[in-house]
Amino acid sequence: MAEATKAKKTYYLGTGRRKTAVARVRIAEGGGTITINGRPLEQFFTEVKDRNAVTGPLVLCDLRNRIDVTATVQGGGYTGQGGAISQGLARALKEMFGKTEPAEAAPTAEGAPETAAGGFVKKLRDSEYLTRDDRMKERKKYGRKGARKSFQFSKR
Repeated sequence: MAEATKAKKTYYLGTGRRKTAVARVRIAEGGGTITINGRPLEQFFTEVKDRNAVTGPLVLCDLRNRIDVTATVQGGGYTGQGGAISQGLARALKEMFGKTEPAEAAPTAEGAPETAAGGFVKKLRDSEYLTRDDRMKERKKYGRKGARKSFQFSKR
C-alpha cells in the first residue's frame, strides 16, 4: 500500500493593499514558484518594475528560491497590484518568521535582542515593505470637473 499520510504543508497568509488593489498572499516552503491569479509571475506582470516589486521582500530576505508564493489580487492597475502583492508577501513573511522569535530574547553585545529569524521583520520594516502606502485618488466633487478642477468662472 502506498504511503497514505502525506506531509501537510504549512501555509502563512498575508493581505496587502495599494491604491484600490487588494492582494491575498499565501506562502509555504518550496522551490520558489510564484503564481498570481493562477498565472506565473512572468506572464502576469510584463514590466520588470512590477516583477521586482513582487519579488522585493523575498530578495531582501534571501528566500527567492525557497518559498512558494500564491497570490490572488483584485482591483487597481498593474502597479497597484504589484505593490499590494509586495505588502501581502512581507506580512506573510512576518507571520512565518515572527513566531520563531522568543518572547524574552537575550540581548547581544550591542544591546539589541538576537532573533532566531535573522531579523527578517526588522529588514522588511526598514525597507518599508510592511508600510501601507495610503496615497489614493481623490474623489470627484459635485459642481466641479474633477477632484479640484473647476469650470471656467464668468463674472458676467
